[in-house]
Amino acid sequence: MKIIQPDEGEIFDIELDVDILRRNRELADENRRILDEHDIVAVDVMGSVAAGKTSLIVQLTRLLKGKHRIAAFAGDTTTTIDAELIEEAGADVLEINTGKECHLDANLVRKALQSIDLDQFDVLLIENVGNIICPADFPLGSHKRLVVISLTDGPYVVMKHPFVFQDAEVAVINKVDLAQATGISPDKLETQLLEVKPSLKVVRMNSLTGEGAARLASALDL
Repeated sequence: MKIIQPDEGEIFDIELDVDILRRNRELADENRRILDEHDIVAVDVMGSVAAGKTSLIVQLTRLLKGKHRIAAFAGDTTTTIDAELIEEAGADVLEINTGKECHLDANLVRKALQSIDLDQFDVLLIENVGNIICPADFPLGSHKRLVVISLTDGPYVVMKHPFVFQDAEVAVINKVDLAQATGISPDKLETQLLEVKPSLKVVRMNSLTGEGAARLASALDL
């Protein structure tokens, strides 16, 4: 099968892209410095729409709120639906609406950091916009990057989109209760994940019930 790919320098806006990515990384480094100054551990939670990012953060918040002071940034193109669910679980939440943008960036996170009292928290959970491609190139300054995939994403999501996992520390295989219904093997997904990055910590979850939440907290060192 013939595959069409751009030649070197053929992407129209490559110079602009390089400048944007460089500046984003500079801002991400500054965000990390701010978080470290306030002894806050931040986790960037990435994944496709409906992979289960919000319910995962809800379960982590319920599990950890007696141990940690938790803040959360809920990233989405519009609405505060996810933010309200996380707030109900016990986190102090700030909504970040990106409009048409398909990911959070370090500048938006910087603005959010400036809007909260950083001395009141020691854990920050950042829910990225529902997308498994674009966020990979835009670090936010977090200490850990977590990618959520679910059995409803299909059997090839890891092989099709490996780059987001290469810069992550933890991956969650969510909705494991649907293995029989979908005919998708969590074992095979885990094998694919470890082929992409052997050091990746892989956790299986049912984020609706909370199954696996304690294992996830341990994988994140929380």
